Amino acid sequence: MKDSKPVVVGIGELLWDVLPTGKRAGGAPINFVYHATQLGAEGYAVSAIGDDVFGAEIVQELDKNGICHSLGIVEYPTGSVMVELRDGIPTYTIIEGVAWDHIPLTQEAIDLVKEADAICFGTLAQRSPESCATIHALLSYACKEALRFFDINIRQSYYSKELIASLLEEANVFKINDEELDLIREMFSLSEDEDTACRQLVERYSLRYMILTAGSRYSSVYTAADKSTILTPKVEVADTVGAGDSFSGAFVYSILAGKSLREAHQTAVGTAAFVCTKEGAWPAYPNKD
Repeated sequence: MKDSKPVVVGIGELLWDVLPTGKRAGGAPINFVYHATQLGAEGYAVSAIGDDVFGAEIVQELDKNGICHSLGIVEYPTGSVMVELRDGIPTYTIIEGVAWDHIPLTQEAIDLVKEADAICFGTLAQRSPESCATIHALLSYACKEALRFFDINIRQSYYSKELIASLLEEANVFKINDEELDLIREMFSLSEDEDTACRQLVERYSLRYMILTAGSRYSSVYTAADKSTILTPKVEVADTVGAGDSFSGAFVYSILAGKSLREAHQTAVGTAAFVCTKEGAWPAYPNKD
C-alpha cells in the first residue's frame, strides 16, 4: 500500500442499482470508497460477487474507477437493487439471497483492514448471518486509530435495535439522517430535541464524530467539544442516489487529509450537492479522465 495516500475500506453490499435509465454500480460502503478514491484516497471494496456476467461487469467498473478489491466469488447471484425515482428521490427494492449476503472472511480482507485508516460499514449487509459474522470479525482487526465509520443506512426491515447497538459499540464515527434519527429515538431513549439526541449518542458511544444529514435542509457534524452546521446548497437534482455516501466519503477523506472539522464538512456538503446533480451513485468527477 502507498504511504502517501490514506487507505479506506468499505465492507458490505456491492451491487447493481437498476434504475429506469439502466444499471449502475452501487452499494453504500462501496459508494463511500468510490468518492474517497476520487478525492485521492487508496480505496478497497470488500464484498462478494457471483460467478456470473453481472459479477464480471461490476469488477470491470471497480477497476475502471481505480477501486481495488477483495471479493469472494460465491454460489449466489451478484446483487441487484430495483430503484424507483419520484422527483429524484429513490425507493429501493433489495433482492435477497445474493452474493453479498455471503461475504467470506479471508486473510486478504483481514490484512486490508489491519492497514486501513478508515473502514465503512452499515446495517444492510448484516441481514445474513454469514456476512454479519464476517463484518464483525474484520472490525476486530482494525487498528485503534482507524476511523470506524458506521452509516446506519436503514433499508426495508433489515435492522434491529440489537444490531444497531452492537455496531455503535464498534464505531467511532456514526452517520444518520433525520428520518433515521426519528426511527431510533424511542429505541435508544433519546431526547425529542434533535441536537440533544445527537449529543447523547456522541457521549454514550464515545464517538469522534456524529454526522446528521437532513436532506435538502442542512447537515450537522458533532464532536465531543464542537459542532458544525451547514445549510444544504440549492441545486438542480437529477437524483439523490448515493448522495449520503458521497458526503461520507468526502468527509472521511478530508479528515484523513488533515482538514479541520469545518473544512471537512464543507467538502462533504459540496461533494454531495454535486452528486445530486448527476445520475447514479458513481458520477464522473470534474477534471477526471
